[in-house]
This record gives sequence, C-alpha cells and structure tokens, in this order.
Amino acid sequence: MSEKIKIPTVAELVANNESPDFLFWVGCSGSFDDRAKKITKAIVKILHHCNIKFAVLGTEESCTGDPAKRAGNEFAFMMQAIQNIQLLNEYKVKKIITGCPHCFNTLKNEYPELGGTFEVIHHTQLINQLIRKGKIQMKGGGAFKGKKITFHDPCYLGRANDIYEAPREVLEKLDSELAEMKRSKSNGLCCGAGGAQMFKEAEKGDKEINIERTEDAIELKPDFIATGCPFCNTMMTDGVKYFEKESEIKVMDIAELISNAADL
Repeated sequence: MSEKIKIPTVAELVANNESPDFLFWVGCSGSFDDRAKKITKAIVKILHHCNIKFAVLGTEESCTGDPAKRAGNEFAFMMQAIQNIQLLNEYKVKKIITGCPHCFNTLKNEYPELGGTFEVIHHTQLINQLIRKGKIQMKGGGAFKGKKITFHDPCYLGRANDIYEAPREVLEKLDSELAEMKRSKSNGLCCGAGGAQMFKEAEKGDKEINIERTEDAIELKPDFIATGCPFCNTMMTDGVKYFEKESEIKVMDIAELISNAADL
C-alpha cells in the first residue's frame, strides 16, 4: 500500500471539537527506533484499514516512566506518570491502544492509583477482535501459508497481564504451523530487555539471556519468530544475527505479519 496515511494529533481533533475513539500510544521505541517504526506503521495501517478513528499525542507524548520505575527510581516514575495523566485527563482520553507491553502494563495497572483510569488494549488483542468481527479479511495466509511460526511471549503481556491466547489466535489465522517453544506462556523466558535491562550493559555471566531464548526458538527450526513487543523484537533479532540465521529466520511483530498477509 503506497497511500500516505495522515494521522491526526489529539490536539488537532480537540481544536475541531472532535475526539478520537482511541488514542494510539506509540511509545519511545515505536517513535524513535528505526526497526520499531515499521511495527508502528503496520499498526497504523491496520487501524486505518478498519476505519478506526484514532489519534496520537505527537510531540506531547512522553515516556510512561516504565524504565525509571523498573530501575528503582520511583520519584522519576511518579513525576513522569502524573504529567502524562494530567495531559490524558485534560484531553478526556478514555481508550488507549499500544504496541508495547511495557507501556500497556504501566498505563493499565500503575496509572489508576495516580488518577489515570483508562481502558488500555494491546495491539494483539485489538487485531484479534478485528479479525473476529470480519474487519480484517485474511487472504489464505499469503506468504505465511505452510510456514512454521513460533511466538515469543512478552513478559509484560503474558505473565504480568495473563494475555496468552489473543496473539496465538491471530497467528493461527495465517494458515501456518504455530510451534510452541519448550518454555512458553506462563513458563516463558524473558528476552532479557525488560526491567530497564535494555538500557544497561550486561552483568558478568557465561551467556546473554537473549541468546538462551533464541536457542529455544532455533530448536524448532521456524521460518518466523513472532513478537508482540518492540524490545523483544530487538533482542530476538540480535539473537538470530548472533547465530547467523538471518537468511533462514525472520523476526516480525504480529502487526507486521497480519498487515502483510491481509495485504493492507
């Protein structure tokens, strides 16, 4: 699809006495990381295709404060969160979509006690709902038909929020073989990026966590490793590169897989 999609900001809609049905919280990774920007674009294509009225905060969006909180700086988290909550409440935001489980978990579970109560939905949940409602028509799996896909559970989607089935239901629509790693769902292994580990050097040890996790995936000889988190995507991609398997195994977000299969 070559058509350019114009994404309004909440401020623009409010200026015209309108309001979006959903705020799309892009997140730091989805805004600034070149690889994660592709995931953002895939989510936008899906929302646009399904005629969902959404908007972004644009330059008004800031970090949720998740990395500060996980790193132990509760004060920095509170300052960040309260600033965001004031803005969201000012715009009367009710529903938020996010492509990042870290943003999802923080907005959904940690903002309410600070005065920010929103209906927060992860993009894999929304995509699953849209497919169920027939708003996304799968074209027989497209390039993924007959391929083997394994799904890496993001910690903050799975164990933290008990969301395991939505992403898998989406992947099953691709007419591909969904193979489970030996450690999956509630027994899944972290990619190594959560808890603000993404932003620090590794500690002493004999193996990086993402290498250990990539080994779990490679054992299955998959064509694709599906992810639902930009941090997981980075860590699994690095793991595939470490084993020099880039030509055999592609790491893709669920939004990208669906966007490609449905030819949006």
